[in-house]
Amino acid sequence: MKRFGLVIVGIFPLSLLASGFALAADDAKVKAATHQVERGAKKIHKGKVGEGIKETAKGVGKTISEGAKYSGKRVKEAVK
Repeated sequence: MKRFGLVIVGIFPLSLLASGFALAADDAKVKAATHQVERGAKKIHKGKVGEGIKETAKGVGKTISEGAKYSGKRVKEAVK
């Protein structure tokens, strides 16, 4: 259980970092993904580990996805 907590503590900052890259692209989608990570972490803290892990993982994935989309747009703009 301690190892799992360390994994969550490690993933959460990465999701926030990724969301920082995507803020200019679509603020609403990134905020929603970041809030999903936060909700998942809160569920884990309240003892709903299974639900919390699932929601946190989905939120991290969405946050990274939006960051990648933004990076792709920025590269296209730089090439032009």
